[in-house]
Amino acid sequence: MPQPLESLAREIAELLSQRSLKVVFAESCTGGLVSATLARVPGISNFHCGSAVVYRLDTKTRWLGVPESMLINPGPVSEPVARAMVEGVLAQTPEADLAAAITGHLGPNAPADQDGLIFVGLAIRNQQSQVIEHRLENFPLTANMPRYPGETEREQRQWAATEFVLTQVAALLKSATAY
Repeated sequence: MPQPLESLAREIAELLSQRSLKVVFAESCTGGLVSATLARVPGISNFHCGSAVVYRLDTKTRWLGVPESMLINPGPVSEPVARAMVEGVLAQTPEADLAAAITGHLGPNAPADQDGLIFVGLAIRNQQSQVIEHRLENFPLTANMPRYPGETEREQRQWAATEFVLTQVAALLKSATAY
């Protein structure tokens, strides 16, 4: 049985291989699922440097250099934090050519304005980083139509966020100006 997002992970592995590029991730709300999904592809260690799982605020600061003041205002679920995360993980990983980072609030108990909100940072070494804001849909938990694995909306959102990050990485790798 195919794993979730297997074809997308294989596509990214092929694009990285064709271009001889290496990628690194910084993950908050996905807790390492982006990296774990890509790591299922045999031979990916040639192109996948790893992932900094920076779930807690202090870890974002200590590992990636995200300013503490930025984590207070505008807060961890924001465009500036996603940008600082992606630039930080790329700076900490000299062998990587590109990076992706994600921060967001997947619930439960999220403030209404942040519920399902994610920010994905993308960076290519020696180019300006970019951040994409995206709101994940609500997932009704019905037995007849599960789109992603998981028994809770939070788990399903983690998979949806992972798919969004990987889709953005694939698009970045396909773009003519990316390398």
